[in-house]
Amino acid sequence: MHWGSVLEEGGAGMVRPYFRTHGRTRPTRDLPVETLVSTTPRGRAVVRGSSREESEICALLRTSQSVAEVAALRRIPLGVARVLLSDLADRGLVAVHTARMTSGNRPSLDLMHRILRGLSAL
Repeated sequence: MHWGSVLEEGGAGMVRPYFRTHGRTRPTRDLPVETLVSTTPRGRAVVRGSSREESEICALLRTSQSVAEVAALRRIPLGVARVLLSDLADRGLVAVHTARMTSGNRPSLDLMHRILRGLSAL
């Protein structure tokens, strides 16, 4: 069996998304599902060397989205989204916004409500 034909026919659904990350499964940054990301001014410009997937993610992130929302909206596994977002952040194309934490190092209730609303809207 030839891998190209399997991918073209969609027979290896779990292999295909990781082609986007060149087989990598670990991001260079810690990106919990509730982490908000948005496109930087550099990411809004056409950048040479960006893949179609990266360009589409940058377009999606013109408004802040959580890591979970990016995965859901792009219909990719969460691990793939984390690797792609981490790569984009490393290149300065997206900004990673740290969540405001409450005492006990937990996300604020407001943040959790916004994430819940966003996921419900999907």
